[in-house]
Amino acid sequence: MKAVFLDLSGVLYEGHRLIDGAVEAVQWLRQQGYVLRFVTNTATKSHHMIFDELIELGFHLEEFELFTAPQAAKNYITEHQLKPYCILHPNLMPEFAELQSDTPNCVLLGDAQDALNYSSLNKAFRLIEDGCPLIGIGKNKYFMSHDGLKLDAGVFIHALEWASGTEAIIMGKPDHHFFHEVVASTDFKPEECLMIGDDVIGDVKGAIDAGLKACLVQTGKFKESDLSSLPNNAFLITSISHLVTE
Repeated sequence: MKAVFLDLSGVLYEGHRLIDGAVEAVQWLRQQGYVLRFVTNTATKSHHMIFDELIELGFHLEEFELFTAPQAAKNYITEHQLKPYCILHPNLMPEFAELQSDTPNCVLLGDAQDALNYSSLNKAFRLIEDGCPLIGIGKNKYFMSHDGLKLDAGVFIHALEWASGTEAIIMGKPDHHFFHEVVASTDFKPEECLMIGDDVIGDVKGAIDAGLKACLVQTGKFKESDLSSLPNNAFLITSISHLVTE
């Protein structure tokens, strides 16, 4: 292994709580000479907010080491000159303000929380029925917050896919394009990169399908039932802190 990709929520922290030994584990990885990337589907905070939060928690990183699904979505929309109808968290809306229009030609959906209501989803459904593509910021089922498990945007993306009979374009994990974008930033081959996450589908299986190695941590959203879905060629550790000893 030459590069290690670290999921954030559930691996380095849970809600507002730092996972024991996470800062030390990241420092140890750097000392061993690994190239690091911090990879997240978090769609409730801007790129700068996530970066600043990691710094405040005690992690040392550069902004270019952070890859977020919202940024990937913005890059895609800009590249294809699309005008999105956005169902996003208020923290992300300013980043997409200049891209929006009164005549949208695509739907962009992320973890908008209370904005994921019948009115907004029905408007999205009608646009998709009219031929607008659906772009999702990640497709995770749920995540671990400070007050327990919460539904993620993937649930609502799946509902719109099912209702409209279309398939969403996913920006972020587990899409292989997103993993390849992170790999390309390292100058290494996919098989030389290890993804560490708490989501057996989005992090582990998604990475393996993209040609990377992958490791599941038993923190965050991990459940014992995840072990039945764990690929045979995946690694398993109790927590990120155990990288130092296992």
